[in-house]
Amino acid sequence: MASLEELKEQAGIAACSFVSDGMAIGLGTGSTVRYSIIELARMIREEGMSIVGVPTSEITRDLATNLEIPLMELEDASTLDLTIDGTDEFDPRFDLIKGGGGALTREKIVALASRSMVVVADHTKQVETLGRFDLPVEVHATSWLGVKEAISSICSGGVFLRGGKIEPFVTDNGGVILDCSFGPVIANPGHLEREIKGISGVVEVGLFVGICDAVVVASEIGVNTLINPDGRLKSSGGVKE
Repeated sequence: MASLEELKEQAGIAACSFVSDGMAIGLGTGSTVRYSIIELARMIREEGMSIVGVPTSEITRDLATNLEIPLMELEDASTLDLTIDGTDEFDPRFDLIKGGGGALTREKIVALASRSMVVVADHTKQVETLGRFDLPVEVHATSWLGVKEAISSICSGGVFLRGGKIEPFVTDNGGVILDCSFGPVIANPGHLEREIKGISGVVEVGLFVGICDAVVVASEIGVNTLINPDGRLKSSGGVKE
């Protein structure tokens, strides 16, 4: 039986089947999409693929640079062809919780600038209702106490500053992360996203609603690609067999 790490590698590699020569690709952040980035480097090196990447975090930038993947900044590309990223959870509507790695703001900016988004995951990330994984919210470092109080009024499970007060986790943007324990009750993620983003001091919410077009899922029985029937890959003819 394959280990969880082997499953992540299989999903990461399979997601690269959506990549074509000449694409500009958003490079996500996380332990699963790391394998996609490694595979993209192999495709460039061994298959002569012409690919340029836009990293969603400094960790991803360092990895891609070490693997000699050509990079550019998002502002230098009007539109990206594809983003490949991981997820902490996904539901039957292809809505996501992201931000376990702390890069949710840049990840969302890059995903929204892309013609399509493919997510890589192992089967443990598939849920019926979002919220079992704590919802990350990036906030301005000077505003976290007030934001925590505001979110606590709608989050009964608790709101926690990632890293704690003494050594809080700091994002690449200089913000901090509040992890919100809603539990598996987020049946209307779009409404919750709007509610939280309306709080002064919030930078971004780790709910990705209506953005994901496909999820490549690895499990003990193999790799399965789930295509969002309402997504952009189907309408654009981008589905690959």
